[in-house]
Amino acid sequence: MNFKMIVVMKKIKYLFLILVAMCTATSCSEDDLSPDSIFDTTAPQRNEFDNWILTNYTTPYNIDLKYRFEDIESDMDYNVIPADYNKSIALAQMVKYLWLEVYAKLAAPEFLPTYCPKIMHFVGSPEYNAASGSIVLGTAEGGMKITLFNVNGLDVENPNIDVLNEWYFKTMHHEFAHILHQTKNYSTDFNDITPGKYSGEGWVNLKDADVRKEGFVTAYGSSQPDEDFVETIANYIVKSDAEWQNIMSQAGTVGGALIQEKLDMVTEYLSDSWGIDIQALHEEVQERQSHILEMDWTTLK
Repeated sequence: MNFKMIVVMKKIKYLFLILVAMCTATSCSEDDLSPDSIFDTTAPQRNEFDNWILTNYTTPYNIDLKYRFEDIESDMDYNVIPADYNKSIALAQMVKYLWLEVYAKLAAPEFLPTYCPKIMHFVGSPEYNAASGSIVLGTAEGGMKITLFNVNGLDVENPNIDVLNEWYFKTMHHEFAHILHQTKNYSTDFNDITPGKYSGEGWVNLKDADVRKEGFVTAYGSSQPDEDFVETIANYIVKSDAEWQNIMSQAGTVGGALIQEKLDMVTEYLSDSWGIDIQALHEEVQERQSHILEMDWTTLK
């Protein structure tokens, strides 16, 4: 046995003695393990709204609606404020009525629980982008979360559908359409309808009426193809027939033909990829929008 082997054996023996000592010190026995969990296993305290969320969002749709302010859920680059409790109640009921129930009625039963974002996040104020002069209306993060801003700007007593759509429901359809195309992408043929006309961040300097002549529904839609795709979907769903016709009139013959080509393509995409009829979505949303002034949004039901 050479010197190296002797040294190795001594090291092994020394390591063994250390392990034995550690086991002796800790008794190496499961009997000494604490039966108490290191995690808090007590049931959370839920108020009436929390229980309503559990029944109307979490159980049927697998959605965790967060209305309490959690800084980890917000973008630290912006200064925002918490959502008002009572206005969160109103908006949660509106989202259920004007968005969730629409897809639940027209799509397959497993569609929303599978593809709907797992977190819906309410923030009281908008996010202002000083660099570009724009306001963030909503965000979708990796198909997992949708954030709605300016909850505190909601007029609960006299809701205006145009304001609701601009701040919340067009945003909801817009962001959800992002989740859908990120899951099943649309044909790249869409990008070839108005090639070379996308404006990037320069969209903030453009007007909707002007870009419609170029074949875009909105100025934001002219920023890039993905935004163009979802803006076409969202606007068609929430706009009344008269409002959509106004868009096409502003677009003129050339722009209108391009917008119609895009609408035909998103219609085919939703039908072929998801089994959803965009015309049926449009009609169901319009019908529900016509009743918003008749309903009590302040009382949980």
